[in-house]
Amino acid sequence: MSGCSTWFAKASTSTRPHDGLWWGFQPVNFRHVFAGGVHYRVADAAWADPLDASYSARTGARWNAPGSFGVLYLSTTLGVARANVRRLFHGQPYGPEDLDPSAAPVLIDADLQEDDYVDVLTPDGIAAAGLPATYPLAADGRTVPHTTCQPVGQEAYLAGERGMVCISAARGTAGTELAWFALPNRRIPARIRTRGFPDWYWHSPG
Repeated sequence: MSGCSTWFAKASTSTRPHDGLWWGFQPVNFRHVFAGGVHYRVADAAWADPLDASYSARTGARWNAPGSFGVLYLSTTLGVARANVRRLFHGQPYGPEDLDPSAAPVLIDADLQEDDYVDVLTPDGIAAAGLPATYPLAADGRTVPHTTCQPVGQEAYLAGERGMVCISAARGTAGTELAWFALPNRRIPARIRTRGFPDWYWHSPG
């Protein structure tokens, strides 16, 4: 186990077609951060395999369009994981405190090998990705929509990138998230443990 999540920024250019699938793909001037260690996956308690990225390949999310490629969306801290749960209840007349603990989201502690990820964290990285300098907010103060981010994620995936490290778009947190790309033949992160909702949401520090 690599310990808590870590990252540091560096400049480089994407030139990595992966497994021979994208020969001739032109280099992309993404910047990169080096990241790894323990990250957190908020998951439905009913999911058979919380680290199976095929569901997100069908439905899509911030960095992958529906029907494109699989991504595991991971939080770097418990605070970000909690903020992502609260996001699900935004505008609703009920909140996490009203959930049946047996059906509420579980938390998977996953250990990631250290690797290079596209930088959507530092000002230089955000600019290189072609996103607003105010990311995750647009100039009008609204959250940058998935439709703006998905082409960036697609470009990164086709370049053989391992994923994205980005500022979280969840309200109430200044933390970061990691989008882990399910590249062909890539081994999924190691599952350390699974925590029930009361344990990780209410009782765990961080």
